[in-house]
Order: sequence, then C-alpha cells, then structure tokens
Amino acid sequence: MQQTYLQPYLDAARQHGGGFASLLWASPKTQAARFQILMTAANLQGRTVLDAGCGRADFLDFLLLHDVQPLHYIGLEAVAELAEAAEMKRHRQATIVRGDFVIDSATLACGADAIVFSGSLNTLDAPHFYRVIERAYAAANQTIAFNFLDSRTLAGKKYLTWHCQADVEKFASQLADRVNVWEGYLDGDCTIVMSKSVESPADRRHP
Repeated sequence: MQQTYLQPYLDAARQHGGGFASLLWASPKTQAARFQILMTAANLQGRTVLDAGCGRADFLDFLLLHDVQPLHYIGLEAVAELAEAAEMKRHRQATIVRGDFVIDSATLACGADAIVFSGSLNTLDAPHFYRVIERAYAAANQTIAFNFLDSRTLAGKKYLTWHCQADVEKFASQLADRVNVWEGYLDGDCTIVMSKSVESPADRRHP
C-alpha cells in the first residue's frame, strides 16, 4: 500500500511528470529561498551530501550555480518521474538512488557527511517527522539540515503539515551537539542545522 505522505507527489507526477509542478513548491522563488538558507547554514563544500527527497536534484543545480562543489551528491527520491528527471541531468558527481527514507531508514545510512531535507518533510505527520530527524542525525557523519513549516502561513494545503518551532528545537537540542536555527527568510518556514561536534552544545539563532 502506498504511503499517504507520498500521494500528493504521485498525483502531481501523474499530471506533470518530472516538471517543476510535481515538486509541490509554491514557486521557484520560494524554492530558491530555502536553498539559499541550506547552502548558507550547512557547509557543503567538498563534502558528501545526501539530498533526501531530492526531486529533480534542483538543489545540486543551485549549489553548482553558486560555486559550491560537493565531493559527492547522493539524491534520494521515491517518486519515479522525479528520480528520472534528476538522472537525466547527468551530473558527474551525482548518484541518484530510488527509495523512501520514511519507511526504509537504511537509505539514509550511505556514509554522507551531511544529510539535507528541503521540503521533503512537509507531508509527514509528527511521529514520522521526528523519527526521520532522529534516524538522519544518527546516520550522518557530521550534519543534518532541514526546513519545515512552522505555522499555517505556508501550510495551506490539506496534505501539508506544520510543526511548532519550539518543539522541534527542543527535540533537536536533545539529540545534537550543536543546533543552529534560521528563520525570517520566509514567513512560516524554519531551517534547523544539527551538527556533531566535540564542542559543548550551543544553540545559535540567525535572523
């Protein structure tokens, strides 16, 4: 039985194939705003990056456009049409893997230095949302970075979910050595970076 969190993407892909509309972003502008924060917040230069729910691998396009060169980019995607669109780009440093990180946590354990989620957590209910974060942090060598909807402002569709920012921060702080919070770039959206370090835990907020 197909997981309900994927259904909106599958429905969109049936109509739009591997096009932008199948990503369920409001616009390329809001996609780019989230990408900009992820690129700024997580040091991805020269690192092995797992993009969980990569869609068409647009994040890699964005990184390369801004002269950020991952050592290796692994795009993980469960929707066949989007995975095919990512493969068609034929990036030299990229491997596209077809799989569902929600039901198969082994897909996260690929030896990545950094695991990023951009929009790919937005259809998950709270139990799945927190479980994925916990498993991703355990699997990453150094860092995970993810954005999520933190109010109803952007969560206007029935299939979208939002999570209380304070609750997500608290959960992240219980797991991670360092937690950085980025907000203010889009009303109703938040990005959190969880890092492994020998330093004392710290919580730094960025406007």
